Amino acid sequence: MTQFNTKSTTDDVLSGVDLSGKRFLVTGVSAGLGVETARALAAHGADVVGAARDLAKAEGATAAVRSAAKAGGGSLELIRLDLASLASVRAATDELVADGRKFDVVITNAGVMAAPFGKTEDGFETQFGTNHLGHFTFVNRIASLIKDGGRLVSLASSGHRFSNIDLEDPNFDRGDYDPWIAYGRAKTANILFAVEFDRRHKDRGIRAAALHPGGIHTELGRHLDEGALEALLEQINATARATGGEEFEFKSIPQGAATSVWAATVADPAEIGGRYLEDCHVAELAEGDGLRAGVRAYAIDPDNARALWAKSEEMVGETF
Repeated sequence: MTQFNTKSTTDDVLSGVDLSGKRFLVTGVSAGLGVETARALAAHGADVVGAARDLAKAEGATAAVRSAAKAGGGSLELIRLDLASLASVRAATDELVADGRKFDVVITNAGVMAAPFGKTEDGFETQFGTNHLGHFTFVNRIASLIKDGGRLVSLASSGHRFSNIDLEDPNFDRGDYDPWIAYGRAKTANILFAVEFDRRHKDRGIRAAALHPGGIHTELGRHLDEGALEALLEQINATARATGGEEFEFKSIPQGAATSVWAATVADPAEIGGRYLEDCHVAELAEGDGLRAGVRAYAIDPDNARALWAKSEEMVGETF
């Protein structure tokens, strides 16, 4: 298998790959990684369904996707999906199930990062509710539409290393709110969801993996002021210097979307199933401080994953 790395782009990953006849669903196609992921897939012949909260914004943002689709033989259609509203999630899934067309791959790309304290429409803490519970409900309600042998790709983050999940107080009802701890909990949940989804569906040949796309300047950081971002980067780089590691460098958007596209199309499903990925490879377990590489053991622990699944079902009021 061709080896890719931190500098690889979506075009590198898909070089010579024909995705004609394959159908993908990508959430969060109104900006950044979601748009680039959809563009790369459509440019190689794939039929892409893009989900976005703001369809008008997504229409404008995906002009390049439509051009790539036209040139490459693929297609793009959009559906409305507000992950901070279970009513919207259920409406979107009802529409997809009624349509009945299958997907080869679902990529849960949408999300929010380091948001101020708030609640979703259903009363969940914003980051846990949007990043995890919205996608948990959405994917499970369309699981029957994923073809046998298909894939689920869950975008997480090295930010999962900020915190394990807290099933006793998921909405910060008792503890003080910290936007980065909340982000860490949500991203850990994204990984654990992939672990348990993989276990439940691999008998159909469906494999699920989570990934860190890398640090990229996108709208995901809209809640951060420059001072907060600089402080975070200095913390990361100070740890890297102290441990002899490489200092942080931002990726371009095509580099950031490369691991998503790699996991969705060319990676060996048996190697990535139930695993956490970064820079187009399976990550090692991470020990010590820092956010640069690897995955915390709690984020891929199967017992943790099952406990989160049960708590998530309780919170959204559905059993899958």
